[in-house]
Amino acid sequence: MFEITEKRKLNENMTWLVIYAPLVARKARPGQFIILRTDEYGERIPLTMAGHNEEDGTIDLIYATVGRTTMLMDQLEEGDCFADIVGPLGKPTHMEGLKKVCVVGGGSGNALAYPLATGMHDHGIEVDMIAGFKNKELVILEDEFRKGTDNLYMVTDDGSYGEKAFTTDKLKQLIEQGNKYDEVVAVGPPIMMKLVCKLAEEHGIPSVASLTAYMIDGSGMCGGCRCIIGGENKFVCVDGPEFDGSLVDWDELIQRSTYYADQEAEDRAHVCHLTGGVRYHD
Repeated sequence: MFEITEKRKLNENMTWLVIYAPLVARKARPGQFIILRTDEYGERIPLTMAGHNEEDGTIDLIYATVGRTTMLMDQLEEGDCFADIVGPLGKPTHMEGLKKVCVVGGGSGNALAYPLATGMHDHGIEVDMIAGFKNKELVILEDEFRKGTDNLYMVTDDGSYGEKAFTTDKLKQLIEQGNKYDEVVAVGPPIMMKLVCKLAEEHGIPSVASLTAYMIDGSGMCGGCRCIIGGENKFVCVDGPEFDGSLVDWDELIQRSTYYADQEAEDRAHVCHLTGGVRYHD
């Protein structure tokens, strides 16, 4: 059983879990993810690992409470267990040959940017981190980013915390100030990643986008996480989750990300009335 050994609320909608999963922790690398089920009736959802501790046999997960499973996860407490955790899945973050990078996180995507930025920093790469949020209430991981990167730039859309700017504004400023980045890494909403990668391309800087997608098996067989990279079909679960940002078909990706919006809204409305577990086939 995969026991929750620590639970910490980051803000109203974001939670950090530490879970005992020694076999996963032994092989985990920055950029990889797991697929879990809350119970034997649960759906399978992918979550990027925010960290791991091989000695303790634990992995870290940070999630936003936005859908059926994450709402059910939020009812679990320390000492409770998940039915299944499979991983590590996906390809680790590429770091070889990089000396200086800028990681750009948007909203809840900062939870996914965290292991990438700190993992690169631990590898000896100089890391500038741009963490963007809509407002002060949604800010997460500021202390963790400060400890795990070389320079942290906090920006909010409304100026209620840090600088009043969009992530692309700050990235453009840093580039124009003369920062020579070997790579720009974008993690967040697809439209934000599209704009970040386009800006990097305009300045001749390679970009990497960490994509999220609907998954079922995590082995490339179901095809649910298909995306188009450089005109070819790729699968986020086995070919990614990180891809050359200049090659991503962003319009197709954005369209696919809205396929299940109505079903997700219905699921959220249903789970709001729950006080315990649910059998999904009832």
